[in-house]
Amino acid sequence: MRLRHLIFLPALAVSLAAQAYRPSPENLKAREWFQDAKFGMFIHWGVYSVLGDGEWVMHNRKMTIAEYEKLASKFNPTEFDAAEWVALAREAGMRYITFTSKHHDGFAMWGTKQSRWNIVDATPYGRDVIKMLAEECRKQGIKLFLYHSHLDWHHPDYFPRGRTGQHSGRPESGNWYRYLDYLDAQLEELLTNYGPIGGIWFDGFWDKPDADWRLQKTYSLIHRLQPAALIGNNHHRRPFEGEDFQMFEKDLPGQNTSGFRAETAVSDLPLETCDTINRSWGYNAKDDRYKSVPELIRYLVRAAGYNANFLLNVGPTPSGKIQPEFVERLRGIGQWLRENGDSIYGTRGGPVPPRPWGVTTRKGSKVYVHVLDWPDEWLALPEIPGVRTARAFPAGTPVTLRRFEGSLLLRLTPQIRNPVDTIVVLE
Repeated sequence: MRLRHLIFLPALAVSLAAQAYRPSPENLKAREWFQDAKFGMFIHWGVYSVLGDGEWVMHNRKMTIAEYEKLASKFNPTEFDAAEWVALAREAGMRYITFTSKHHDGFAMWGTKQSRWNIVDATPYGRDVIKMLAEECRKQGIKLFLYHSHLDWHHPDYFPRGRTGQHSGRPESGNWYRYLDYLDAQLEELLTNYGPIGGIWFDGFWDKPDADWRLQKTYSLIHRLQPAALIGNNHHRRPFEGEDFQMFEKDLPGQNTSGFRAETAVSDLPLETCDTINRSWGYNAKDDRYKSVPELIRYLVRAAGYNANFLLNVGPTPSGKIQPEFVERLRGIGQWLRENGDSIYGTRGGPVPPRPWGVTTRKGSKVYVHVLDWPDEWLALPEIPGVRTARAFPAGTPVTLRRFEGSLLLRLTPQIRNPVDTIVVLE
């Protein structure tokens, strides 16, 4: 019973507090754009990259603030090139970038006026990364979203402590609402000084799920400053009022293979799943367990079949370079999308729910059947009313189509098979 209350009460309080939220016309239009975009680049980058052991290194190594702050003097990413990063995202077929403005270590990747714990004031690099990224995204036609951690292992007023960051050496005192004021002040800077922001990607609520996060005040601030900005929160629950999209970390919508989710319900909001190329979010020098290009393409396809975007992560090095293993894979996906992107971009989940063999997507009068794992010659689908023709995509080769006892049968000959994704378009 106690556990049930821990899960239920905060969500109920958030929901009841904001029944008045009505998305603006700009927001609704941005949601449509987001659903059409389908593919984005997640970038986890910060002072933690110096140690090459992921973004949780401060917590995992039980580092104190005094120890951790020494990393800033070694963070000098002189090889960072915003134009190069954004161009790579475009080459990969990505339509937006979600960049970590502040991770759980509290380090700001812009010149915030709220604290000197930021890349401009605390490092020899001394330049505002978000400013450069925002300008380059505008030049190259990519939307910039910002990941922002609710959780903060560095700030003294993040108190009482949550589930993580217990060894930072902070005094066992603090003013929680002063911390939330600090959080909102930083968000106001990001939404005021850097032009249009596609949205805010929150994380860290799960560290203190029973706290009064004052979400509705924060959400109202964001929607007031930038009505088109979309709000998502990686709290692993059904969306709260005021949120504009729902994300699933390392899982397709409705699944919980990662074990993160308290609730697996899928909302009617736009959906997004995020995952890594290796096993790490932030730069990890020892992690060489890279997913293959076909594996990543199939995940993108499955995400589209689940009516979701795919946000694929890179963790740049402390010098500011994106690893060649990541670059190779992103370019491989981009090459596939240049040939097959019409079956992904602008689509919604198709009429046949996802199956072990694959998924369907739809756009206008077309249904794309993505066959990812089916060894037999004939594939049976539920009857789809109005279907008259079937062709291999993108080649256009006719595919034999038969109807039998309420099923639609497709003949998958060796000539139309593709080792990554065999696509048949029904019209």
